[in-house]
Amino acid sequence: MAHDTTPAELDRVCTAAASAAAGFAALPLAERADLLRTIATKLRENGVAIIAAADEESHLGLPRLTGELERTCVQLELFAAAVEAGAFLEVIIDHADPAARPAPRPDLRRMLVPLGPVAVFAASNFPLAFSVAGGDTASALAAGCPVVVKAHPGHPRTSELVAAILTDVLPDGVFALVEGFEAGQALVGHPAITAVGFTGSLGGGRALLDLVNARETPIPFYGELGALNPAVVTPAALAERRDDIVGGFVASYTMGSGQFCTKPGLLFLPEGHGLDEALGAAAAAASTGRLLTENIEKGYEQGLARFAAAPGVRAIAGPAPALFAVAAGDLRGELLDECFGPAALVVEYPSEEVLLATLRALPGSLTATAHVTGADDELAPALLPLLAEVAGRVIVNGWPTGVAVTAAMQHGGPWPAATTSMYTSVGETALRRFLRPVAFQNVPDALLPLPLQEANPLGIPRRVS
Repeated sequence: MAHDTTPAELDRVCTAAASAAAGFAALPLAERADLLRTIATKLRENGVAIIAAADEESHLGLPRLTGELERTCVQLELFAAAVEAGAFLEVIIDHADPAARPAPRPDLRRMLVPLGPVAVFAASNFPLAFSVAGGDTASALAAGCPVVVKAHPGHPRTSELVAAILTDVLPDGVFALVEGFEAGQALVGHPAITAVGFTGSLGGGRALLDLVNARETPIPFYGELGALNPAVVTPAALAERRDDIVGGFVASYTMGSGQFCTKPGLLFLPEGHGLDEALGAAAAAASTGRLLTENIEKGYEQGLARFAAAPGVRAIAGPAPALFAVAAGDLRGELLDECFGPAALVVEYPSEEVLLATLRALPGSLTATAHVTGADDELAPALLPLLAEVAGRVIVNGWPTGVAVTAAMQHGGPWPAATTSMYTSVGETALRRFLRPVAFQNVPDALLPLPLQEANPLGIPRRVS
């Protein structure tokens, strides 16, 4: 049984995080990296118990959760390698130059430093990879910030098992777990917290963002809130790969019972595509499991009702998985709200001009997909730059579900996919969210932080003069 964190307990762990922040930030980079690797090792060693608890609470199945635990460990190891390399500090050194124009230049040395204690909100749909030891926590720790995690009520036992490992490995005060709705609200307002990482619904993210904005001292709120993730099929691609597109789309939007933030919720097809029967049969044959929580199930039912009641919408398959179709000219209003779960909407466009105009009107997404025949596809030159405007990741001739944990990954996008499109919540550069730049001017070498000292004792990449 989860124990709701009391106000006194919350204040204690946040105060402890603030007290631990300077010491944790000052740890040698190699020691910080070792801590991340040790957490990964301990997670693997305790994997049987963790996966069993996660399956009991989420019903996601042992194969999926086994892969998710490994992804969690790989993320930690990715950040460990980034910390050791040191490039994330973005060190820039401009030596003094009395002959500089238009005026003499002082010695300036700039680097990134940790913000301080970070609040992380665990997600419902990834009880490991986006939860207690998931990407937000790993990236904040890699940046040198203590972390206070608000556990998700959908998997409390899993959260506690993982939290025990982090608490055991990390220095005192550097990590804590809190539980309960009120504790989450109080956490984002606590004066010790310097940033918030959140993965969840648009409604939940908006509510927390309002609380953050009401603080006396503003702090950044990095929220991933949901996306429609449009997928566009050109007429040429449809003629070339009809069956592959049908099968790939249905597999993607039903993967994980449609509970991935990268689910392709909109499939743009040319009018007269003739795929209703094939799409309906593929959807009917797809298997979906239980939705993760009662709230998700309720929201899914409301989404289906919203689709069914919208003007111009016809049903292709349903209710789980569900598929609807609508003309591009009728894509408006509540049809542009995400339906979390195994549901999607086919959008039929009559011309290139209508397609591009409709895409421009879409809210921001995490991903956008284009199925084309190649560089010679007449729609591709106009389509791809437009998709890059509305999403953080553009996929060609593939599907967006499945997010690679790599340095080049971008998992974010324009509102409402994320509260800022400038950062990612997956991949090496996710730690950039929890750092701020500081410049040191004319500081004696012995008093400079090690990354800025002239001899470069850490041997890290630096941009000099």
